[in-house]
Amino acid sequence: MSKISKFFKGSSSSSSSSSSSKSKHRSRGVGGPSPNEAIHKLRDTEDMLTKKQDYLEKRIAQEVAIAKKHGTRDKRAALQALKRKKRLEQQLTQIDGTLSTIEFQREALENSHTNSEVVKNMGYASQAMKKVHESMDLDKIDDLMEDINEQQDVAREINEAISRPYGDNFDEDELLAELEELEQEQLDDSMKSMGGLPSVPSGRLPSASPSASTSYRATTKRREDEDDMRMLASWAT
Repeated sequence: MSKISKFFKGSSSSSSSSSSSKSKHRSRGVGGPSPNEAIHKLRDTEDMLTKKQDYLEKRIAQEVAIAKKHGTRDKRAALQALKRKKRLEQQLTQIDGTLSTIEFQREALENSHTNSEVVKNMGYASQAMKKVHESMDLDKIDDLMEDINEQQDVAREINEAISRPYGDNFDEDELLAELEELEQEQLDDSMKSMGGLPSVPSGRLPSASPSASTSYRATTKRREDEDDMRMLASWAT
């Protein structure tokens, strides 16, 4: 192979390799930086411009000091200092505007990135919820709720059965009547021990206890039986 053909072959291969590297570089740049990378770059730019602001403010203060120093004694030097001050102030104003623009862009990018993350996470949550619901059957849930309600009713009935009074059940009216009788007997006994019966209003008789009336009826019956026996004995003679 001649030197000329080698030369052209080498140049074509180098050009093809350079073109392929350029195409690879362009393909990498098509996607662009990530939001975090862009936010980081904007913050770096803000820091750089802020430092430049501090430098310009110091320079402006120096030029003002120079103008005051020369004053009217050296007008030329004083005016040159004031001119430099004006140019520095123009740069400072431009930086202020640039910082406002960058700050707005960074905040918008941060909000967009946040919204993107929120939407992404909501999508993950939606998929997880869908996966959970796939393993759930509404009919089985209804049956489960019915079982729960039934068991609650059973538990309520058990509680009522346990809390229901157990033992002898007495009529409260009968107990109150017996209590009144006992109080009357106690009153009668106390009056007998004092030697008399209590005075009662006119037209009203003191109430006798059931035991006293029963004893009276038994005595009367016994006397009637004795009279009947004496009468039969007289007839027999």
